[in-house]
Amino acid sequence: MNNNLGERRGARSHGLRALALAAILAGGSFHGMSYGADASVVVPTEPAYDAVPQGIPTAEDIATMLNVRFHIGLHDALKIGEAVLQAAQRDAISPILLLAVIAVESNFNRFAVSVAGARGLMQILPSQHRDIVLHASDLTDAGTNVRIGSSILHDYLEASDGDVHDALLRYSGGAKDYPRRVADRVSVIKTAFPIQPRIPASETAAQFQ
Repeated sequence: MNNNLGERRGARSHGLRALALAAILAGGSFHGMSYGADASVVVPTEPAYDAVPQGIPTAEDIATMLNVRFHIGLHDALKIGEAVLQAAQRDAISPILLLAVIAVESNFNRFAVSVAGARGLMQILPSQHRDIVLHASDLTDAGTNVRIGSSILHDYLEASDGDVHDALLRYSGGAKDYPRRVADRVSVIKTAFPIQPRIPASETAAQFQ
């Protein structure tokens, strides 16, 4: 597994560029689901947070959901939303999937620490990922933690030939019910983002100023 983030940015597989986001949003299970070249939703090559396609939440959408459903302060919630969208864009992973993993791992508590020493939103375990964490200054920082966690999940997706169920098993260290728990969170989180016409970003961002 190549964990060099700088080198890997230019080596994303074309297969993972075509996301199965439609399948994630429509279904409640990851069995048999893969990120493949014939998937129907493609992540844009450049971030476009002022013109996000219908069905893809904005950072403000995510922040509102986290504030209402998980009681996260708007300032921290917006940072999480921005971190998730940036990681989803870079690693070609559904932002809904990343949010679901974070919900299972830490319930959006950026200060969470497990008994095994896993830290932050995506519960990064320094002892298992020394080559990545070595250069991370603060695993409680949303941007840092989500960037690393998403990169690890991306590697597991590639190692699993795009099989989301298998990649989640690897991410959890083999916990058998982990993919189901993540799928359950996907089902809950996706209801916060109904597909509807976008309100201009300038209007939705105003409440976060």
